Amino acid sequence: MPDRPDYPALTRGQIAVLDRVNAGESGLPVLQQLVQLAQDVLGARGAGFAEYSGGHGRIIAATGVCEAAVGRRVERRLESGARTLLVPLDSVNDEFARQIEGGELRHMLGARCEAGDTFAGSVHVYFGADAGEPGPEHHAVLELLAGLVGRLYGRGAGLPVHPVTAPAQADRDLWVAVTSHELRTPVTVIKGYADTLTNHWETLGEPGRREAVRVIGNRAGELARLVDRLLSAASDGVLGSAPAGPFDLVEALREAAGELPADLRRRLKLGDMPENLPKAYGHRDTIATILTELSTNAEKYSPPDSTVEVCSGTDDDTLLFRVSDRGAGIAPEHVEHAFERYWQAEGGDRHHHPGAGLGLYLVRQMVERQHGWVSLRPREGGGTVAEVRLRRA
Repeated sequence: MPDRPDYPALTRGQIAVLDRVNAGESGLPVLQQLVQLAQDVLGARGAGFAEYSGGHGRIIAATGVCEAAVGRRVERRLESGARTLLVPLDSVNDEFARQIEGGELRHMLGARCEAGDTFAGSVHVYFGADAGEPGPEHHAVLELLAGLVGRLYGRGAGLPVHPVTAPAQADRDLWVAVTSHELRTPVTVIKGYADTLTNHWETLGEPGRREAVRVIGNRAGELARLVDRLLSAASDGVLGSAPAGPFDLVEALREAAGELPADLRRRLKLGDMPENLPKAYGHRDTIATILTELSTNAEKYSPPDSTVEVCSGTDDDTLLFRVSDRGAGIAPEHVEHAFERYWQAEGGDRHHHPGAGLGLYLVRQMVERQHGWVSLRPREGGGTVAEVRLRRA
Protein backbone atom coordinates (compact mmCIF):
# COMPACT_ATOMS: atom_id res chain seq x y z
CA MET A 1 0.00 0.00 0.00
CA PRO A 2 1.37 3.44 -0.87
CA ASP A 3 1.99 5.74 2.09
CA ARG A 4 -0.52 8.17 0.61
CA PRO A 5 -3.45 7.79 -1.79
CA ASP A 6 -2.83 8.59 -5.44
CA TYR A 7 -4.45 12.02 -5.49
CA PRO A 8 -3.85 12.74 -9.22
CA ALA A 9 -5.60 9.45 -10.04
CA LEU A 10 -8.42 10.42 -7.66
CA THR A 11 -8.87 13.75 -9.46
CA ARG A 12 -8.84 12.16 -12.90
CA GLY A 13 -11.22 9.44 -11.76
CA GLN A 14 -13.71 11.87 -10.23
CA ILE A 15 -13.74 13.92 -13.43
CA ALA A 16 -14.31 10.78 -15.53
CA VAL A 17 -17.22 9.73 -13.32
CA LEU A 18 -18.78 13.20 -13.39
CA ASP A 19 -18.43 13.29 -17.19
CA ARG A 20 -20.39 10.03 -17.44
CA VAL A 21 -23.06 11.24 -15.02
CA ASN A 22 -23.41 14.58 -16.87
CA ALA A 23 -23.75 12.62 -20.11
CA GLY A 24 -26.75 10.79 -18.65
CA GLU A 25 -25.05 7.57 -17.62
CA SER A 26 -25.71 6.03 -14.24
CA GLY A 27 -26.47 2.72 -12.58
CA LEU A 28 -24.21 -0.28 -12.17
CA PRO A 29 -21.56 0.60 -14.81
CA VAL A 30 -20.78 3.93 -13.11
CA LEU A 31 -20.88 2.27 -9.69
CA GLN A 32 -18.38 -0.31 -10.95
CA GLN A 33 -16.11 2.51 -12.13
CA LEU A 34 -16.18 4.05 -8.64
CA VAL A 35 -15.28 0.70 -7.08
CA GLN A 36 -12.34 0.37 -9.49
CA LEU A 37 -11.31 3.92 -8.63
CA ALA A 38 -11.22 3.02 -4.92
CA GLN A 39 -8.86 0.12 -5.66
CA ASP A 40 -6.60 2.19 -7.91
CA VAL A 41 -6.36 5.31 -5.76
CA LEU A 42 -5.71 3.42 -2.52
CA GLY A 43 -3.32 0.90 -4.06
CA ALA A 44 -5.52 -1.98 -2.91
CA ARG A 45 -5.62 -5.57 -4.16
CA GLY A 46 -9.37 -5.46 -4.57
CA ALA A 47 -12.51 -3.48 -3.82
CA GLY A 48 -16.25 -4.05 -3.73
CA PHE A 49 -19.67 -2.64 -2.98
CA ALA A 50 -22.55 -4.27 -1.08
CA GLU A 51 -26.03 -2.88 -1.67
CA TYR A 52 -28.57 -3.07 1.18
CA SER A 53 -32.14 -3.80 0.18
CA GLY A 54 -35.01 -6.10 1.00
CA GLY A 55 -33.80 -7.21 4.44
CA HIS A 56 -30.27 -8.12 3.40
CA GLY A 57 -27.19 -6.94 1.56
CA ARG A 58 -25.76 -8.22 -1.72
CA ILE A 59 -22.31 -7.71 -3.22
CA ILE A 60 -23.13 -6.29 -6.65
CA ALA A 61 -19.80 -4.80 -7.78
CA ALA A 62 -16.20 -5.86 -7.14
CA THR A 63 -12.75 -5.60 -8.67
CA GLY A 64 -9.39 -7.31 -8.36
CA VAL A 65 -9.19 -10.21 -5.93
CA CYS A 66 -12.70 -9.48 -4.63
CA GLU A 67 -14.41 -10.27 -7.95
CA ALA A 68 -15.36 -13.80 -6.87
CA ALA A 69 -17.65 -12.34 -4.21
CA VAL A 70 -20.03 -10.72 -6.75
CA GLY A 71 -23.54 -12.04 -6.24
CA ARG A 72 -23.00 -13.09 -2.63
CA ARG A 73 -25.81 -12.36 -0.19
CA VAL A 74 -24.90 -10.72 3.13
CA GLU A 75 -27.35 -11.04 5.99
CA ARG A 76 -28.05 -7.95 8.04
CA ARG A 77 -29.21 -7.30 11.59
CA LEU A 78 -30.88 -4.52 13.55
CA GLU A 79 -28.22 -2.61 15.46
CA SER A 80 -29.16 -1.48 18.96
CA GLY A 81 -30.70 1.97 18.93
CA ALA A 82 -30.63 2.21 15.14
CA ARG A 83 -33.64 3.45 13.21
CA THR A 84 -32.82 1.39 10.13
CA LEU A 85 -31.48 -2.05 9.35
CA LEU A 86 -27.72 -1.99 8.81
CA VAL A 87 -25.13 -4.51 7.74
CA PRO A 88 -22.14 -4.28 10.12
CA LEU A 89 -19.06 -3.33 8.09
CA ASP A 90 -17.00 -6.05 9.75
CA SER A 91 -19.43 -8.74 8.58
CA VAL A 92 -19.23 -7.55 4.97
CA ASN A 93 -15.45 -7.38 5.24
CA ASP A 94 -15.55 -11.05 6.25
CA GLU A 95 -17.69 -11.94 3.23
CA PHE A 96 -15.17 -10.31 0.89
CA ALA A 97 -12.19 -11.80 2.72
CA ARG A 98 -13.50 -15.35 2.35
CA GLN A 99 -13.40 -15.00 -1.43
CA ILE A 100 -9.87 -13.68 -1.76
CA GLU A 101 -7.56 -16.19 -3.39
CA GLY A 102 -3.88 -16.06 -2.58
CA GLY A 103 -2.22 -13.89 0.02
CA GLU A 104 -3.00 -13.37 3.66
CA LEU A 105 -5.65 -10.86 4.71
CA ARG A 106 -3.94 -7.85 6.23
CA HIS A 107 -6.36 -4.94 6.18
CA MET A 108 -9.83 -4.28 4.86
CA LEU A 109 -11.47 -0.87 5.14
CA GLY A 110 -15.18 -0.19 4.80
CA ALA A 111 -17.31 2.94 4.56
CA ARG A 112 -21.07 3.38 4.53
CA CYS A 113 -22.74 4.99 1.51
CA GLU A 114 -25.67 7.23 2.43
CA ALA A 115 -28.33 8.53 0.06
CA GLY A 116 -30.14 11.17 2.09
CA ASP A 117 -31.41 9.46 5.23
CA THR A 118 -31.02 5.99 3.71
CA PHE A 119 -28.02 3.66 3.86
CA ALA A 120 -27.60 2.56 0.24
CA GLY A 121 -24.74 0.18 1.00
CA SER A 122 -21.06 0.08 1.81
CA VAL A 123 -17.81 0.19 -0.14
CA HIS A 124 -14.80 -1.93 0.89
CA VAL A 125 -11.13 -2.15 -0.11
CA TYR A 126 -8.74 -5.02 0.57
CA PHE A 127 -4.98 -4.78 1.20
CA GLY A 128 -2.59 -7.72 1.07
CA ALA A 129 -0.03 -9.02 3.54
CA ASP A 130 2.68 -6.69 2.20
CA ALA A 131 0.63 -3.57 2.97
CA GLY A 132 1.27 -1.19 5.81
CA GLU A 133 -1.31 0.21 8.20
CA PRO A 134 -3.90 2.42 6.42
CA GLY A 135 -3.65 6.01 7.57
CA PRO A 136 -6.19 8.79 8.07
CA GLU A 137 -5.81 9.83 4.43
CA HIS A 138 -6.81 6.36 3.22
CA HIS A 139 -9.90 6.47 5.42
CA ALA A 140 -10.74 9.99 4.23
CA VAL A 141 -10.48 9.06 0.55
CA LEU A 142 -12.67 5.99 1.03
CA GLU A 143 -15.25 8.15 2.83
CA LEU A 144 -15.11 10.59 -0.09
CA LEU A 145 -15.73 7.83 -2.64
CA ALA A 146 -18.50 6.39 -0.45
CA GLY A 147 -20.12 9.84 -0.55
CA LEU A 148 -19.96 9.81 -4.37
CA VAL A 149 -21.65 6.40 -4.40
CA GLY A 150 -24.37 7.77 -2.10
CA ARG A 151 -24.93 10.70 -4.47
CA LEU A 152 -25.16 8.26 -7.37
CA TYR A 153 -27.91 6.40 -5.50
CA GLY A 154 -29.59 9.71 -4.74
CA ARG A 155 -30.08 10.30 -8.46
CA GLY A 156 -32.33 7.24 -8.55
CA ALA A 157 -31.40 6.28 -12.14
CA GLY A 158 -30.70 2.57 -12.33
CA LEU A 159 -30.03 2.31 -8.59
CA PRO A 160 -30.78 0.61 -6.31
CA VAL A 161 -30.26 -2.50 -8.39
CA HIS A 162 -32.56 -4.45 -6.05
CA PRO A 163 -35.59 -2.33 -5.10
CA VAL A 164 -37.45 -3.31 -1.95
CA THR A 165 -40.43 -5.59 -2.58
CA ALA A 166 -43.30 -5.95 -0.15
CA PRO A 167 -42.91 -9.27 1.74
CA ALA A 168 -46.39 -10.52 0.85
CA GLN A 169 -45.82 -9.82 -2.84
CA ALA A 170 -42.40 -11.46 -2.67
CA ASP A 171 -43.97 -14.61 -1.20
CA ARG A 172 -46.58 -14.73 -3.95
CA ASP A 173 -43.96 -14.17 -6.63
CA LEU A 174 -41.76 -16.90 -5.20
CA TRP A 175 -44.68 -19.31 -5.27
CA VAL A 176 -45.36 -18.49 -8.93
CA ALA A 177 -41.66 -18.96 -9.72
CA VAL A 178 -41.45 -22.35 -8.04
CA THR A 179 -44.66 -23.75 -9.47
CA SER A 180 -43.95 -22.61 -13.03
CA HIS A 181 -40.27 -23.52 -13.25
CA GLU A 182 -39.72 -26.47 -10.97
CA LEU A 183 -42.65 -28.19 -12.68
CA ARG A 184 -41.74 -27.01 -16.19
CA THR A 185 -38.23 -28.43 -16.13
CA PRO A 186 -39.14 -32.15 -15.89
CA VAL A 187 -42.23 -31.65 -18.08
CA THR A 188 -40.04 -30.17 -20.83
CA VAL A 189 -37.64 -33.12 -20.67
CA ILE A 190 -40.47 -35.68 -20.64
CA LYS A 191 -42.14 -34.05 -23.63
CA GLY A 192 -38.85 -33.84 -25.54
CA TYR A 193 -38.06 -37.53 -25.11
CA ALA A 194 -41.67 -38.52 -25.83
CA ASP A 195 -41.56 -36.54 -29.10
CA THR A 196 -38.26 -38.22 -29.96
CA LEU A 197 -39.81 -41.66 -29.43
CA THR A 198 -42.85 -40.71 -31.50
CA ASN A 199 -40.94 -39.24 -34.44
CA HIS A 200 -37.83 -41.46 -34.49
CA TRP A 201 -38.97 -44.81 -33.11
CA GLU A 202 -37.45 -46.93 -35.88
CA THR A 203 -34.17 -45.04 -36.25
CA LEU A 204 -33.45 -44.91 -32.51
CA GLY A 205 -32.96 -48.65 -32.22
CA GLU A 206 -33.54 -50.69 -29.10
CA PRO A 207 -30.77 -49.06 -26.98
CA GLY A 208 -31.95 -45.56 -27.85
CA ARG A 209 -35.57 -46.38 -27.05
CA ARG A 210 -34.63 -47.89 -23.71
CA GLU A 211 -32.55 -44.85 -22.79
CA ALA A 212 -35.41 -42.49 -23.69
CA VAL A 213 -37.85 -44.51 -21.59
CA ARG A 214 -35.36 -44.52 -18.68
CA VAL A 215 -35.06 -40.73 -18.74
CA ILE A 216 -38.83 -40.29 -18.98
CA GLY A 217 -39.27 -42.60 -15.98
CA ASN A 218 -36.66 -40.71 -13.94
CA ARG A 219 -38.15 -37.33 -14.71
CA ALA A 220 -41.70 -38.57 -14.03
CA GLY A 221 -40.51 -39.65 -10.57
CA GLU A 222 -38.89 -36.24 -10.09
CA LEU A 223 -42.15 -34.58 -11.15
CA ALA A 224 -44.07 -36.56 -8.54
CA ARG A 225 -41.60 -35.51 -5.85
CA LEU A 226 -41.86 -31.87 -6.91
CA VAL A 227 -45.64 -31.99 -6.65
CA ASP A 228 -45.32 -33.35 -3.11
CA ARG A 229 -42.89 -30.54 -2.23
CA LEU A 230 -45.14 -27.84 -3.69
CA LEU A 231 -48.21 -29.19 -1.87
CA SER A 232 -46.19 -29.19 1.33
CA ALA A 233 -45.08 -25.61 0.69
CA ALA A 234 -48.69 -24.56 0.12
CA SER A 235 -49.65 -25.91 3.53
CA ASP A 236 -46.85 -24.53 5.69
CA GLY A 237 -45.27 -21.76 3.58
CA VAL A 238 -41.85 -23.45 3.56
CA LEU A 239 -40.26 -24.60 0.33
CA GLY A 240 -39.58 -28.27 0.73
CA SER A 241 -36.53 -30.18 -0.42
CA ALA A 242 -34.60 -33.34 0.34
CA PRO A 243 -32.23 -32.93 3.29
CA ALA A 244 -28.95 -31.20 2.51
CA GLY A 245 -25.78 -33.26 2.59
CA PRO A 246 -22.43 -33.95 0.87
CA PHE A 247 -22.56 -34.87 -2.80
CA ASP A 248 -20.29 -35.26 -5.81
CA LEU A 249 -20.77 -32.11 -7.87
CA VAL A 250 -19.13 -33.44 -11.05
CA GLU A 251 -21.22 -36.61 -10.94
CA ALA A 252 -24.39 -34.56 -10.41
CA LEU A 253 -23.51 -32.25 -13.32
CA ARG A 254 -22.75 -35.17 -15.67
CA GLU A 255 -26.01 -36.87 -14.76
CA ALA A 256 -27.98 -33.64 -15.19
CA ALA A 257 -26.32 -32.95 -18.56
CA GLY A 258 -27.24 -36.42 -19.76
CA GLU A 259 -30.92 -35.72 -19.14
CA LEU A 260 -31.16 -32.39 -20.95
CA PRO A 261 -33.36 -32.17 -24.07
CA ALA A 262 -31.61 -33.75 -27.05
CA ASP A 263 -31.05 -30.51 -29.01
CA LEU A 264 -29.49 -28.77 -26.04
CA ARG A 265 -27.47 -31.86 -25.08
CA ARG A 266 -25.85 -31.86 -28.53
CA ARG A 267 -24.67 -28.27 -28.02
CA LEU A 268 -23.39 -28.84 -24.51
CA LYS A 269 -19.66 -29.34 -24.01
CA LEU A 270 -18.39 -30.63 -20.66
CA GLY A 271 -15.06 -28.86 -20.31
CA ASP A 272 -12.71 -29.01 -17.33
CA MET A 273 -14.48 -31.32 -14.84
CA PRO A 274 -11.85 -32.62 -12.34
CA GLU A 275 -12.80 -35.99 -10.89
CA ASN A 276 -10.97 -35.44 -7.59
CA LEU A 277 -12.94 -32.43 -6.35
CA PRO A 278 -14.00 -32.42 -2.71
CA LYS A 279 -17.68 -32.93 -1.97
CA ALA A 280 -20.14 -30.08 -2.22
CA TYR A 281 -22.69 -29.56 0.54
CA GLY A 282 -26.28 -28.84 -0.37
CA HIS A 283 -29.26 -30.32 -2.17
CA ARG A 284 -28.06 -32.59 -4.97
CA ASP A 285 -31.55 -32.83 -6.44
CA THR A 286 -31.48 -29.13 -7.36
CA ILE A 287 -28.46 -29.41 -9.69
CA ALA A 288 -30.57 -30.76 -12.58
CA THR A 289 -32.95 -27.79 -12.39
CA ILE A 290 -30.14 -25.26 -11.97
CA LEU A 291 -28.14 -26.64 -14.91
CA THR A 292 -31.25 -26.89 -17.08
CA GLU A 293 -32.18 -23.27 -16.43
CA LEU A 294 -28.66 -21.89 -16.95
CA SER A 295 -27.96 -23.90 -20.11
CA THR A 296 -31.41 -23.16 -21.56
CA ASN A 297 -30.79 -19.46 -20.93
CA ALA A 298 -27.39 -19.73 -22.64
CA GLU A 299 -28.97 -21.52 -25.60
CA LYS A 300 -31.69 -18.88 -25.87
CA TYR A 301 -29.22 -16.02 -26.29
CA SER A 302 -26.58 -17.63 -28.50
CA PRO A 303 -26.39 -18.74 -32.17
CA PRO A 304 -27.86 -22.19 -32.99
CA ASP A 305 -24.48 -23.65 -34.01
CA SER A 306 -22.53 -22.36 -31.00
CA THR A 307 -21.35 -24.35 -27.99
CA VAL A 308 -22.54 -24.06 -24.39
CA GLU A 309 -19.67 -25.07 -22.11
CA VAL A 310 -19.85 -26.38 -18.55
CA CYS A 311 -16.81 -26.58 -16.26
CA SER A 312 -16.25 -27.00 -12.54
CA GLY A 313 -13.57 -26.24 -9.96
CA THR A 314 -12.83 -25.36 -6.34
CA ASP A 315 -11.07 -22.90 -4.08
CA ASP A 316 -10.39 -22.87 -0.36
CA ASP A 317 -14.02 -22.38 0.69
CA THR A 318 -16.33 -23.23 -2.20
CA LEU A 319 -16.98 -25.50 -5.14
CA LEU A 320 -18.09 -23.84 -8.33
CA PHE A 321 -19.36 -24.57 -11.78
CA ARG A 322 -19.73 -22.26 -14.77
CA VAL A 323 -22.05 -22.31 -17.78
CA SER A 324 -20.57 -20.24 -20.62
CA ASP A 325 -21.84 -19.31 -24.07
CA ARG A 326 -20.63 -17.35 -27.08
CA GLY A 327 -23.84 -15.47 -27.66
CA ALA A 328 -24.89 -11.85 -27.60
CA GLY A 329 -23.52 -11.39 -24.10
CA ILE A 330 -25.01 -9.44 -21.22
CA ALA A 331 -24.54 -5.74 -20.62
CA PRO A 332 -22.83 -4.93 -17.31
CA GLU A 333 -25.85 -2.92 -16.17
CA HIS A 334 -28.07 -5.99 -16.65
CA VAL A 335 -26.10 -8.61 -14.69
CA GLU A 336 -28.17 -8.10 -11.53
CA HIS A 337 -31.48 -7.25 -13.18
CA ALA A 338 -31.34 -10.67 -14.87
CA PHE A 339 -32.10 -12.27 -11.48
CA GLU A 340 -35.24 -10.20 -10.94
CA ARG A 341 -38.68 -11.74 -11.27
CA TYR A 342 -40.16 -11.35 -14.79
CA TRP A 343 -37.15 -9.47 -16.19
CA GLN A 344 -36.02 -10.57 -19.67
CA ALA A 345 -33.30 -9.19 -21.90
CA GLU A 346 -34.11 -8.08 -25.40
CA GLY A 347 -33.47 -10.60 -28.14
CA GLY A 348 -33.16 -14.32 -27.62
CA ASP A 349 -35.04 -17.15 -29.29
CA ARG A 350 -38.42 -16.73 -27.60
CA HIS A 351 -40.21 -18.86 -30.22
CA HIS A 352 -38.41 -22.03 -29.09
CA HIS A 353 -37.74 -20.83 -25.53
CA PRO A 354 -40.80 -18.98 -24.23
CA GLY A 355 -40.82 -17.96 -20.61
CA ALA A 356 -41.93 -15.41 -18.05
CA GLY A 357 -38.48 -14.25 -16.96
CA LEU A 358 -38.38 -16.40 -13.83
CA GLY A 359 -35.61 -18.90 -14.56
CA LEU A 360 -32.61 -17.02 -13.18
CA TYR A 361 -34.67 -15.73 -10.28
CA LEU A 362 -35.48 -19.31 -9.34
CA VAL A 363 -31.83 -20.37 -9.74
CA ARG A 364 -30.74 -17.66 -7.29
CA GLN A 365 -33.42 -18.71 -4.80
CA MET A 366 -32.38 -22.36 -4.99
CA VAL A 367 -28.65 -21.64 -4.70
CA GLU A 368 -29.06 -19.23 -1.80
CA ARG A 369 -31.17 -21.74 0.14
CA GLN A 370 -27.97 -23.81 0.09
CA HIS A 371 -25.92 -20.86 1.39
CA GLY A 372 -24.28 -20.46 -2.00
CA TRP A 373 -24.49 -17.70 -4.58
CA VAL A 374 -24.75 -17.22 -8.33
CA SER A 375 -23.55 -14.42 -10.59
CA LEU A 376 -23.43 -13.43 -14.25
CA ARG A 377 -20.71 -11.59 -16.13
CA PRO A 378 -19.78 -10.84 -19.73
CA ARG A 379 -17.43 -13.41 -21.23
CA GLU A 380 -14.15 -12.22 -22.66
CA GLY A 381 -14.43 -12.36 -26.44
CA GLY A 382 -18.24 -12.28 -26.37
CA GLY A 383 -20.95 -14.20 -24.57
CA THR A 384 -21.97 -14.68 -20.96
CA VAL A 385 -20.64 -16.69 -18.01
CA ALA A 386 -22.99 -17.88 -15.26
CA GLU A 387 -21.11 -19.00 -12.13
CA VAL A 388 -22.59 -20.96 -9.23
CA ARG A 389 -20.70 -21.37 -5.95
CA LEU A 390 -21.64 -23.90 -3.26
CA ARG A 391 -20.18 -24.66 0.14
CA ARG A 392 -17.59 -27.41 0.53
CA ALA A 393 -18.68 -30.34 2.68
